[in-house]
Amino acid sequence: MKKRIGSYLRVRIEVGGRGVVSQAGDLPLTETAHKTGPDQSLSTAPGPWRKAHAVHDPGRTALDLALVVPPGGDCLADVAMLRAEPEMFGPVASDPTVHRLIDILAINGNRALTAIGRRAASSSPFAIREGGT
Repeated sequence: MKKRIGSYLRVRIEVGGRGVVSQAGDLPLTETAHKTGPDQSLSTAPGPWRKAHAVHDPGRTALDLALVVPPGGDCLADVAMLRAEPEMFGPVASDPTVHRLIDILAINGNRALTAIGRRAASSSPFAIREGGT
C-alpha cells in the first residue's frame, strides 16, 4: 500500500476486511489523475503562488479539493475526507493551509485560473488518446 502513483499512494483492492478504507470508491479518481497527468501538471501550475517553505504542494492541494467533489464534498473543509485515509491519499493539507491557498489564488484571479487551466488542459490529449474518445 505504500508504493506511489504520481502524487498518491498505490492501493491494492482485496477482500478480507484488513486495511479497509471508507473512500475506496475514490481509487479510480486517483488512478485517473495519475494516468492522465493532472496530478503532476497541476503541481507545477501554482508554482508562482507557492510559499518558499511550503510543506504542501499547491497543485496537489488543488487536486485534493477536486477529488472531494464526486463523493459529495461541497466545501473546503471536506478535504478532511481525504485526510481521514492517509494510507490511501497520503499527506493532505490542513484546513488553514487549504484556505490560504484559495485566498492566494483568488487574489490572483484570472492569472491563477489561466495557469491552472493551461496545465490541466495539457493532460486532455493523453486522456482522449488513452480512452479512445
